[in-house]
Amino acid sequence: MTATARTTEPRPRFDVGRVRRDFPALSQDVHEHPLVYLDSAATALKPQAVIDAVVQSMSRDSANVSRGVHTLSQRATLAFEAAREKVARFLNAREAAEVVFVRGTTEALNLVANVLGSTRLGTDDEVLITELEHHSNLVPWQMACERTGARLIVAPVTEAGEVTVDAVADKLSKRTKIVAIAHVSNTLGTVLPVKQIAELAHERGAVVVVDGAQAAPHLPVDVQDLDVDFYAASGHKVYGPTGIGVLYGRREIFAELPPWQGGGSMIHSVSFEKTTYKGLPERFEAGTPDISGAIGFGAAIDYLAGFDRDALAAHEHDVLTYGMHALQSVPGLRLIGRAPEKVGVISFVVEGIHPHDLGTLLDGKGVAIRTGHHCTQPLMQRYSVPATARASLGMYNTREDIDRLIDALHAAKELFR
Repeated sequence: MTATARTTEPRPRFDVGRVRRDFPALSQDVHEHPLVYLDSAATALKPQAVIDAVVQSMSRDSANVSRGVHTLSQRATLAFEAAREKVARFLNAREAAEVVFVRGTTEALNLVANVLGSTRLGTDDEVLITELEHHSNLVPWQMACERTGARLIVAPVTEAGEVTVDAVADKLSKRTKIVAIAHVSNTLGTVLPVKQIAELAHERGAVVVVDGAQAAPHLPVDVQDLDVDFYAASGHKVYGPTGIGVLYGRREIFAELPPWQGGGSMIHSVSFEKTTYKGLPERFEAGTPDISGAIGFGAAIDYLAGFDRDALAAHEHDVLTYGMHALQSVPGLRLIGRAPEKVGVISFVVEGIHPHDLGTLLDGKGVAIRTGHHCTQPLMQRYSVPATARASLGMYNTREDIDRLIDALHAAKELFR
């Protein structure tokens, strides 16, 4: 087939109607209105395939993994490790051993801040973050700096909500040992130039840590192409269960780090005199893991793999751009974050209505949004607002959902006239 012929092939159609039927939560009414779910950045709804996988794990193969010789344990172990392989392919890790299961992005980032901070940071060293980081990628590094005497350096955000390569370059120095950044902002939806930032950081010998919680549902993630050293993600953001996540780590760095927690599964041998530890990934997986959660995470990845990701991205972009434009019809509404490169999130404030009141009023119309500081209080200070309303999108959202949101906003405005 010639290159010309390939370009003339029709793009695969993304059937959002079929997708919506896969998510049982969408079939319910809330306050006598059909549910409009616009809170996927907090947690995405679960397709029936994921629910079935978790139920199967708990009902048929409810046994602990590793070391068990009986059939249920062996089946559970095979399914658990198969999920690790799926995550490795999802992130394009070099090998499954570079993928460690954790409770979520928060635990992953705390793990890195603790073990990397203890080995890489000293007095007057620097950790560089950005002004839009989630508290999970801010507080652990503050704590690491307090323990080691290092300093936290912050790259600014533009009025539009962008973090530019130049802004990061300006804050890098010979003292920078770790660069910790979001791939996508949970509050603004901004896509950061991770690959370019990683290149700059590596030129200065810094380790690059990425919070990928909001990127994984919307963007193809290739940790090798991005050339990052650590990448964290959560299962529940990509239509999987809560309480499960992953930390990818480049083997050359990850394998040399000391354990974070001690206990079962992560040891070679234990005596009162000395304990020796396993390598990757077991070294960082002390104790019984969330077995059914990992299996459900793997099922979510399988579910996503059933779609053309370009077609899915085009659908989500269409709903996002429609929403960004249509919301401006609401009197007194101000959008927060207008970066040209963004996915999945629309944050806004409405003059005269506190975001928490707005969220309650919208819920009365069956529209679920998130309100508050979204675990980004410094970013709220940057925009001089105490909180925002946030409508965040999943693969199941439609233009009609945006229309329902706007109708509910107009009704709320009427109450505050």
